[in-house]
Amino acid sequence: MTTAAVDIDLARSFGLKDDEYEKVLSIMGRTPSLTELGIFSVMWSEHCSYKSSRLHLKTLPTKAPWVIHGPGENAGVVDIGEGLAAVFKMESHNHPSFIEPYQGAATGVGGILRDVFTMGARPIANLNALRFGAPDNADTKRVVDGVVRGIGGYGNCVGVPTVGGEVNFHRSYNGNPLVNAMTVGLAQQDRIFLSAAAGVGNPVVYVGSKTGRDGIHGATMSSAEFDAESSSKRPTVQVGDPFTEKLLIEACLELMATDAVVAIQDMGAAGLTSSAVEMASKGGIGIDLELDHVPQREANMQAYEMMLSESQERMLMVLRPDRTEAARKIFEKWELDFAIVGHLTDSGRITVRHKGQVEADIPLGPLADEAPIYDRPTEPYDVPAPLTTPADPVGIEGALRTLLASSDIASRAWIWNQYDSTVGGQTVQRPGGADSAIVRVEGTKRGLAMTTDCTPRYGQADPYVGGAQAVAEVWRNLTATGAKPLAMTDNLNFGSPENPRIMAQFVQAVKGIGDAGRALDFPVVSGNVSLYNETRGEDGQATAIQPAPVIGGVGVFEDVAQSIGLAMPEEGELLLVGETRGELGQSLWLREVCGREEGAPPRVDFAEERRNGDFVRGQIQQGAVDACHDLADGGLLVALAEMVMASGNGCKLQTAPHGMAEHAYWFGEDQARYVVVTRQADAFMAQADAAGVPVRRLGHAGGETLQLADDISLTAQQLRDLHESFFPHLMGAE
Repeated sequence: MTTAAVDIDLARSFGLKDDEYEKVLSIMGRTPSLTELGIFSVMWSEHCSYKSSRLHLKTLPTKAPWVIHGPGENAGVVDIGEGLAAVFKMESHNHPSFIEPYQGAATGVGGILRDVFTMGARPIANLNALRFGAPDNADTKRVVDGVVRGIGGYGNCVGVPTVGGEVNFHRSYNGNPLVNAMTVGLAQQDRIFLSAAAGVGNPVVYVGSKTGRDGIHGATMSSAEFDAESSSKRPTVQVGDPFTEKLLIEACLELMATDAVVAIQDMGAAGLTSSAVEMASKGGIGIDLELDHVPQREANMQAYEMMLSESQERMLMVLRPDRTEAARKIFEKWELDFAIVGHLTDSGRITVRHKGQVEADIPLGPLADEAPIYDRPTEPYDVPAPLTTPADPVGIEGALRTLLASSDIASRAWIWNQYDSTVGGQTVQRPGGADSAIVRVEGTKRGLAMTTDCTPRYGQADPYVGGAQAVAEVWRNLTATGAKPLAMTDNLNFGSPENPRIMAQFVQAVKGIGDAGRALDFPVVSGNVSLYNETRGEDGQATAIQPAPVIGGVGVFEDVAQSIGLAMPEEGELLLVGETRGELGQSLWLREVCGREEGAPPRVDFAEERRNGDFVRGQIQQGAVDACHDLADGGLLVALAEMVMASGNGCKLQTAPHGMAEHAYWFGEDQARYVVVTRQADAFMAQADAAGVPVRRLGHAGGETLQLADDISLTAQQLRDLHESFFPHLMGAE
């Protein structure tokens, strides 16, 4: 690239506001160089600095006796017993996945894997949360195809199973899909590695792949809305190599088994810049970089390009000087680049040299600590009134058929069949078998349950409920397997924070997440914020996504053999745990059957969630429950159909209770509810009554059909034919 004149116009093109550029001039006491301006622009981008969200994120609950490391490190760390820790985090790769779906999704998986093994953990599972545009939108098929292939291609090749996830479709994501990737890893509690650099004079070492020009200003792109020219941003999308990532995992873990590593950080957003700045600033020291030594795969790279490149599969380390050559041999064995690119100083500055010239010399304190923090204005958010129960236009069977074939409930088998969900041999529950994925902790009786969830249509109507419900549903999904929920990671996807209405959505959603986390003893240990998820059309008007405060959760089993799934057994009594009010506001029944998106979402009662969930989990752990499924999208009858399809065994159901509209009973999305199948129904109900937990008899497992009185009788295969029709039709496979 040619050298550009550094002025306010260039600063604006780099994403800096006028007052932010003035602050840069004040900090530097002079006009910055091109490289210095680039460093400021990425470190002060929304993506890296969280300048619009930090004030609100500080209100989240982050501590518990089992939390080892909360937010602030590369990933969260929780105690799972026996000296072991679960390490996990979720991050977004939304903007790149629209521009280049395959590489955008693939490098999202690669990046979150590095966040986890940087901590010293071996990745054991990947999950994802995806949002696509309307099925009939011209771009949707292209984006779905590329994203799914990218996730599968990277995860399958690197040898980490993709065990769970979720998918929604809505027109608000037409120009801005969401690709949120989560990784869970295992580590020894006494072998957790952190990012704070230490030891003046210690070498700074670059390992992994060579640096190219891909991904330059990727962090800046992710901090701006899309427009009609977005396709021209293709060079800002990184290119991934999962085979190199696999080598990098093994080399790093081998090195971590020694005492060579002082600090380690992956080169994610903003690449060498963010990793160097974060390591040095956390350690309260300085860092000198010599870019002549950076491994490069392209000719004539400038300092600006090397500092901002987001080329994949790279790490930055601080090593003990007396262990450096031993470390070099490990990386050479794995055929990875290894280069000493600098050293730590006591200057409190980052100094960058290239070809004998000082290209950047910036005080680290102001760069890290004086990044703008905005308390952005919000405007009152009008929450809709509760919905009056509408008339039933199609009948119970017609609605069930419509819902099972709809985009948000239809089988995801077309997706998960492209993922290797069992590589490593520790997967206990494959996708579709339980409300959470379940993975055995190798060498022990323990297991981990993990899941992701969010209901954006609830958050669009009431952001507080949207945030709270996402937490509650993840907590229920873990509970329904018998796992004890431990902690969550969040991925907060919203539109522009400069829009007071969108900022109000964000603030209220964070409040809902925080309140739910405190009530359920379910802290936030890691996360990611993705803002500016909106598309500006040719008319200049911006269309924001439905807000998606996605939650990922992890729970633990002391004995994974006690875990259960949702498949309908051959016998047993069906019980409905929790109170049913028939809430149809913002329900899928209302949207898919009536074509309406109206009303208040179902209420979330934290005390009810805690009481019902703790009771159900206790019954599962006592061996009293043979199958369990929490109730969510589509309500009770959809959940029962899913249980029948999972095993092929049928059930015979009682009619709706007198005084409640049938369609409200069967399709209402009331929260804090579970269906359980047990052969100890009387004892279960007696104990529930003593615990103040409402339980209702639903019917019995058995037979070959889902049968509701004399009105509905559908075989498992008839249900599957409906359920499995959507994706093949969308992707042109039928």
